[in-house]
This record gives sequence, structure tokens and C-alpha cells, in this order.
Amino acid sequence: MRENGQLVYHFGPGLNEGSAGMSRLLGGKGAHLAEMASLGLPVPPGFTITTDVCSFFAETGGSFPSHLRAHVESAIGQVESELGKTFGDAASPLLLSVRSGAPVSMPGMMDTVLNLGLNDTTVAGLAAASGDERFAWDAYRRFVHMYADVVMGVHSSHFEAAIEQARHEHGAQHDHELDAATLRDLVATYRQITIAQAGTDVPADPHAQLWGAIAAVFTSWSSERAVVYRRHHNISDSLGTAVTVQSMVFGNAGNDCATGVAFSRNPATGDTSLYGEFLINAQGEDVVAGIRTPLPITRDGASAQGIREDITLEAQMPSAFAELFHTCTVLEQHFGDAQDVEFTVQHDKLWMLQTRAAKRTAAAAIQMAVDMVDEGLITRDEAIARVNAGSIDQLLHPSFDTRAEVTVLGYGMPASPGAASGRIALDAATAVRMSTDDAGAVILVRAETSPEDIEGMIAARGILTARGGMTSHAAVVARGMGTTCVSGCSDLQINMTARTITLAGVTVSEGEHISINGTTGAVIAGMVPTVEPTMSGAFERFMGWVAARGGMQVRANADTPHDAQVARAFGATGIGLCRTEHMFFESGRILHFRRMILAQSEASRLDALAELMPMQREDFVGIFTAMDGLPVTVRLLDPPLHEFLPHPGEDLAELERITGMSEREIAAAADQLRESNPMLGHRGCRLGITTPEIYRMQAQSIAEAVVTCIEQGVDARPEIMIPLVGTSTELELIASDVRSTVDAILGDYIAQGMARHVPVGTMIEIPRACITADEIARTAEFFSFGTNDLTQLTYGFSRDDAGTFLGEYTKRQILPCDPFQTIDRAGVGSLMQMAVERGRTARESIKLGLCGEHGGDPESVALCHDLGLDYVSCSPYRVPIARLAAAQANLRAPRAHVRAPRFVSGAVEPASV
Repeated sequence: MRENGQLVYHFGPGLNEGSAGMSRLLGGKGAHLAEMASLGLPVPPGFTITTDVCSFFAETGGSFPSHLRAHVESAIGQVESELGKTFGDAASPLLLSVRSGAPVSMPGMMDTVLNLGLNDTTVAGLAAASGDERFAWDAYRRFVHMYADVVMGVHSSHFEAAIEQARHEHGAQHDHELDAATLRDLVATYRQITIAQAGTDVPADPHAQLWGAIAAVFTSWSSERAVVYRRHHNISDSLGTAVTVQSMVFGNAGNDCATGVAFSRNPATGDTSLYGEFLINAQGEDVVAGIRTPLPITRDGASAQGIREDITLEAQMPSAFAELFHTCTVLEQHFGDAQDVEFTVQHDKLWMLQTRAAKRTAAAAIQMAVDMVDEGLITRDEAIARVNAGSIDQLLHPSFDTRAEVTVLGYGMPASPGAASGRIALDAATAVRMSTDDAGAVILVRAETSPEDIEGMIAARGILTARGGMTSHAAVVARGMGTTCVSGCSDLQINMTARTITLAGVTVSEGEHISINGTTGAVIAGMVPTVEPTMSGAFERFMGWVAARGGMQVRANADTPHDAQVARAFGATGIGLCRTEHMFFESGRILHFRRMILAQSEASRLDALAELMPMQREDFVGIFTAMDGLPVTVRLLDPPLHEFLPHPGEDLAELERITGMSEREIAAAADQLRESNPMLGHRGCRLGITTPEIYRMQAQSIAEAVVTCIEQGVDARPEIMIPLVGTSTELELIASDVRSTVDAILGDYIAQGMARHVPVGTMIEIPRACITADEIARTAEFFSFGTNDLTQLTYGFSRDDAGTFLGEYTKRQILPCDPFQTIDRAGVGSLMQMAVERGRTARESIKLGLCGEHGGDPESVALCHDLGLDYVSCSPYRVPIARLAAAQANLRAPRAHVRAPRFVSGAVEPASV
């Protein structure tokens, strides 16, 4: 607990104790409600219980601090004083909402209870005070449903079935069409369900209701869906949630009332116009849960969807709309960022219930950042810092080919852009199972999603819902994850018994393929071919600012001229890893390579290498040409030879012909090459020691390719990397041989200034190499960290098999994340730090890089910046991600001021200014 002991902070016109800067203590919701109150915006008064109480609640197994009750009673008294109502009063009761609010936005992942304070007595007082009996009983049935579900554990489906039956019996399509008498009967039914399922009724005492709801919200911080969401978004479990208790305002009190969600800018495209949805005579849960399909707020929004403009908030409630528009403008100017707001209109008066930075797609994030710089709201550096580096992966993948002939089955709302094809899964568990069986991508299809679907939503390539709008749970969560989503496809019929969906008369079974276009809202039969992405002008401008900000260079892992061209187009400053073994897998080459590794004599091996050499040379010429003037790090042959062996049952006739060996002889030779632990066996530099002619051939191919490039006017800049070195002697032997081969061909060219010196370095991927890096650096001119193998060998995990248990490790927080996705800072990072320090001690000018796929992970890029590496290298399509992450790291700790990293409790200390 904090020293001042304050556990409750009030917000409202009479007393306002919080601010936006207190989100760590008050959660995003509570801090921003206080900030809106301080701006004079219409906020219903209330109070926030701090995240400290959540920590205490978790640590004590569900207890509250002894003095919390007095703090809460005092805060309720303040709200009662401001509104002239009394909590639990029979004549004019004060009703409350109890909502979660974590320091980091987690939409829909934790619990809420609305209309708290109603019982058989206060419902009559609410009816009398409002003059609307139907409204009072609607609020009461909502309260019983939410309280029993959230606090008492009665599954929502029981209440949904009861109200569905009531609608059917009274010929009503929607809940708001049910009359007061029906709603009164529903309350009785709901309470009977609660007693049957929970063994007791919903408490009548408003204070007991309040404390039950507060406990339930704190408990929901540890719910499975919240934990899964935090794990996916890398949010710390230690943050906790605050609880905000606020006086109720009612969007369900008649046709001059409404509730909705609005964005100050379009979160899907970044367009500058106000964007959002609302429902008349409804409460907020109706909008986000997708129970009713909401209506667009603006006339422009209706026009874009091809529906009537007179049904919009702008047309039906012009005064409230004008105030909402003004409020969103004020909030965006105040926070300097696009806002996502929740609002209620009660009898034509606007009330603000929440504001937060809007979750947005990557395309929208970049468009907003560029527009806000142009508008003078933010600086270029602020724009760079604001865009989530990992999110721009959304922009770098193919979209549907518009030339393809497709069968469009229907349309929903384009809730999260992108193109996704996959097999239909009709529930979250099936989506998870299908996504792991190696049979391709999955499209999760639901009537509407709920927080319980989060694991299936994470597993899915795309999400399709029959109900819900652009601000439904499915839409908001999908946009935050960068997952394609089409919501509110009202013609979609889902048969959970037959496990089928039907749209436009076409029935498709679970497991069969459909495609969805999150940019247009189209639902398409079968699979659709895709095309490569094209970048917008905003993206190019933004990446220009990223380049100007500086930081580590970003190279690409590329093995073909095409990959090299893609990488260069994305701004790569060279190739950090060219894996030569990938060049041998083509059908025209694999036979010659097999002939080489099966050779029973040096002479036959040299004959095979002679066949391969012109192929290698041609490859290098193409890559050097694509990267004209930029460095290309070529890794000599690395993988275990068993990867090239014939597979059982494979036709060996052609191999027999070119080797002169019988099938039995081939099988015997192959058996000799097979190893028990091939990734720890005869691979990498060990091949260079036992069969030096392989590396000589590759070095000769590289040097001859340089000569060809000189003749063609291409500035080739190869660097030769020797893999899997563990001792300085290994490197000395191989480097000497490689340098001699290269110098014999390029020596005169280099002397005449026609070619550049070809550096020889090594891949640091064995822990011993990190420990003896000073010895290795006496020979190596550069280090490139191969963090995939370094992680594997540091942990003793097989990266091919670790998937069977790593999920459990991260779920139980044995590890904070998959170490093959994000570098383990404490372990692997410390070994890297040792290698950096010791390598530079022996060779001050040594060039340092990273070439594992960690090079495209923003957190790993930040670690490399802190270590003082010169570059990272990643796959071509992740180059923009790494470039942005490198610029953001440089913003945080500019390279000119970064001190050398040092050990802190066995972990790398982040560099500081």
C-alpha cells in the first residue's frame, strides 16, 4: 500500500482528486474520467478504488484493507451530496455502475455491473421518480442478469434463453420492445434462475451488492480471458485493475435517450472525421456486446454504408450530436491523440462515461500520425514513438487479388481491414484446435464474440460475426490484434447443431473454407488468391521520418535476388544473413549436392562441387547486383547434412546414375551420415574442418561473383560468415583457408582499388563463443549473433520441439514470453553482453550485428540497441518493423549518449541517457 494510505479518489464537479497522469494508480478509466471532469466536461460523479487495493486483494486471497470501507462510504456520501440522491433510498434512489479500469486498456476483458442499487423497493422509487415504469423494470432485469452472471457465477446463457423466450411469446424482435409487465415477469424468472443455479437470490441490500460487485471486478483481473489477453499483448500481470464506481445515467429511459461509442478519427483508416455507432433506448453493453446492430453516428457514416441518413445520431439528436462533436475535438486537442469515447444521452443531455487513446489498425495509426504532424498536434518524434512497431506487420502482407473471380456470399461491416482465407471454426475451442493441426488458417465465425472467445480470436486468421457493429467486442479486439474482421453480417445463419453456416442460400460446413475482406466487408466463398502489398504515401512519409531519426541499421535475411529486392524496397541497408544452404534445395541442384555429401573419395566430392560452383556463383551475382553498393553477409554452409538426404521411398534412380552407386550403397552411406542429435552434430564450421573443400568452393564462388560484378559495373560488398564457431582455433583454421581462396582471386583487384576488402567474421550462437569472444575477435572482423541457436543452446530447449511445453511455461509465468520470439534479456542477453564487451576489448573496431529472426521483434531490437550493436537483420517483410523499433530505441536513448552496457544482477541494464 502507498504511504499516504489514500485508497479512493473522487471525481466530479464538486471534488476532483485525480488526473490523466495517475493511470498507474487509478487505471485508465478512472484517471481519464477525472481529467474530463477537470476540463469541465459532463461526467457523472463517482470515485475510483486504486490498483493498490487490487494487489492487496490478490495477495490476501480476496480481502480488503481494513480502512477501505470507511473510504468508500465517504466517497458515496460525496456523490449523494452532489446529486441530491441517496444510495438505497426508496423514493429517489442513487444507482451506481461498477467498472474495471486497468492502467493499460483491455477492452471487454474484465467485468462490469450496471444499475447497482435496485431491489423490490428501489425499483418502485425509480419508476415513480422517472415516471416510466417500463424503464425501471428494464434497469432491474439488466441488474439481476449482470449481477448474477458477474458476481454469482450464473452463466449468462440461462438469462439469454429466458429473454429469447419472452421475445418469442410477445412477438418482439428486440428487448426494448418488451413492455413493463413482461419485464417485471422476467425479473422474477431471472431471480428463480439465480436461486436454482447459485443456491441463493441476488442480495437486496444495495451495500452488499456494491461490495460483491467490487470484489468481482478485482477477481476478473485474474480471469482466464484477461490473462490470455495480457499474455498476447505482453501486459504485466502486476499492474492490477482499479475499480471505478460512478453514478448511473440512462440511455434506456426512452426514445430521447441513447448510448454509443465514438472515435474522434476513424480507427480503421485514420480518416479525420468523427466515427462511431449508437443505439436509441439502450445501455452501453448493448452496443459493445453486439446484441443489437447499432446505427452510425454521422450522416457521412450512413452514406458510406449505403443506409438512410435520417437514422443517425446527427439527424435524430442534433443538439447532443453537436455537443459530442465538440467534446471529441476538445479531448483530441487536449490529449494530442485520437480518442475512443463512451457516451450516454439521457433525455437529450450528453454524458461522457470514458475516454482513452483509440485502438487502431496499423494503417490508421500511420495515417493519424502523419495527419497530426501536419496539423501541428504532435512532432515527428512523437509520431514515431506513437506507432506500435509490431503492428505495422499488418501492412506488409498480401491482400486479395481484385482480378480473381470470386463468389460474394454477403456483406457485413468492415470492422478490421485485411484479407483472410481459412477453414471455418464455429467456437473458440475449435479455432484453437484447428489452428494447431497444420491444416492452414482458421476463420472464427460466431453470432457475436464475447471475452470468453479470446483464445479463439487470437488463434484465428480472421473473425466473422452475424451481429454487432464497428464498435462491438469483435471489432475492437480484432483491430487491437491486427486481425481481419467482418462484423454484423446480418444475413449470416449459424447452425451449431449441424455445425454449418448459411449465407445467400449457400451452406458451408465447419472445416470448409471461406474468405473475408475486412476492408470492404465482403464474405466470399472458398479461398481467394492474394497480391503483394503496396505502401501508401503516408507510410512512405512516415518511414522517411524513421530513417531521419537514425539508430541501428537494419539489414535483411535474404537468400535470393527477389528477396534482396524486396528487402531493399523496404529500406534494408544490406543483407545480414544469406543462407547458402537454401540455394541447394532446388530440384536441379539437390542431386549434385547429394552426390557431394555421399562421395566416397575427395576426387568425386570435388567433381560434385565443380558442378555446384557455377550455380553458387550465379546466385551470388544476382544477390550482389540486387544489393549494389550495400553489404551482403554470406553464411557458409551450416545445417546438418541429414537435411539433404533422400527421404524414405524416394525414387533414387537419378541419384544412382550420377553417383555410380547402387541403392544399397546409397542407403549405407546415408546411414553413416545420420546422427542422433544432428543440430548438435556434424554441421557449421565442423563441416569446414572435416571437408574444407566445401567452404573453399563457396569462397571461390563468392570471389568470382565479385569479379563478374566488377565487369558489370556492380559494387559488390560481400562479407563471409563462418557459422557455429565455439573455439578460436576453429575460426583461425577456416578463416585462413577462406582468406587465402579469396585473396588468390581478388588480391589484384583490391590492390588496384577495383574491389573492396572482404571481411571474414563469425556467427555467435554457442555460449562458449560468448565467453571466449575476446579470443575469437582476434580473428573475426565481425560478430553476428545467431540468437535462434544461442537461445536453444542456452536454455537446452530444442526450438523444433519446445512448442509442446512453452505454452504452459508462459501461461504459468515460468517464462514471461517465448524466448524464441523475444530475446531472454537476463540469460541470452547477458551472454550477448559478455560477447560485446570481450569482443570489443580485443578488437575495438569489430562490427556487431544480429541475424536471427529476433531481429524483427521490437523488444529484441531495443535490447540490441542497448547493447550497442551496429545492426539487426530480419526477414524482408519485417524490415520496416525493425527500422521503426530501432528509431524508437534511439529516441529513448540516443546513440551519442548511450554508455556501455554493464551487468546488473545478471541481466543487461537498459542503456540510459
